[in-house]
Amino acid sequence: MNKENSGTKTGKHYPWKDVGISDPRARLKSIADYASAVEIDRNIPPQRYYRSGVEMIRQADMCLKDDDLEYAYFLYLKFITIFVEKIRNHPDFNAARLKDREENQQTLRRVMPKAEELKKQLLGQYQTELHKYLEDVKEREKKEKERLKQEELERLREEEEKRTKSAALAAVKAAKVAMTANIISPDDAKLKRIPSAPPKTLTSPPTDLPAQTSSKEKRPAVDRSTKPAQCDSFTLRDIVLPTKLMPSFLMLAFSNTMGNKETCGILAGKLERNKLLVTHLLIPEQTGSPDSCVTHNEEDIFDYQDQHNLITLGWIHCRSSYTLRISTFDG
Repeated sequence: MNKENSGTKTGKHYPWKDVGISDPRARLKSIADYASAVEIDRNIPPQRYYRSGVEMIRQADMCLKDDDLEYAYFLYLKFITIFVEKIRNHPDFNAARLKDREENQQTLRRVMPKAEELKKQLLGQYQTELHKYLEDVKEREKKEKERLKQEELERLREEEEKRTKSAALAAVKAAKVAMTANIISPDDAKLKRIPSAPPKTLTSPPTDLPAQTSSKEKRPAVDRSTKPAQCDSFTLRDIVLPTKLMPSFLMLAFSNTMGNKETCGILAGKLERNKLLVTHLLIPEQTGSPDSCVTHNEEDIFDYQDQHNLITLGWIHCRSSYTLRISTFDG
């Protein structure tokens, strides 16, 4: 008996909590089952049971005051079980003091309605907990569905982006007419169709490309002091490419690519705020093969760069397999 009454409300896990919260009435029944699972020891005199009963009710009242309704209800039911059902089976029951038995009966008359009231309170509490639990489950399921929906939308968006990129690449590969824009070859008067090169009337992909030039025009003097000063050659710099550079170059190289010939171009621009800005794509006269490209009349390119104060920033190549390669030079 002392072991059963060895404490008030604690943070311990009561065994009837294992039933869960899915059924409020099942939770009440679980408490009642544990409370009724008590047996009378014939070797313990009734006097000790009556004394333990007083301590049991005192502890139950403390639990009730401390809002531990479950354990208070458990102790009240256990008290009722012992002194209504079990104690009468003790062989020495009739030898118990009349005063103890009368006081016990008075306590029973007070405890039984209190236990019934606790039962109603606990049932309401359990129903509220069940409702909140179901609402929480519903909210978690809603959030999970929303998460899965967003993941699916993201997956579809990525697939759409891939399809869009694939379609754009296919359009570039299938293009038969180059874009109409500024001519990017350095000297229009020297443009000549060569078997291995794209038509020299092809257009320029980058923005801010130079206007057509003529070999007969008077070339202005170049102030080489205005060229960007060379920074630390061991410092890596960012290189900024026009967004239309690669697709436009693919279109420019289309005829050569279809003819299984490599096409090369020169990336020219300027150094600004320690960044390499590609502003011009220059297509020199060239002879191409499936895996190489040989340029001609390179002095025309040099003259053009001098006129426009450009520096060589890199090269761009397109092979017959539609492999596009960009290499940069940061000198």
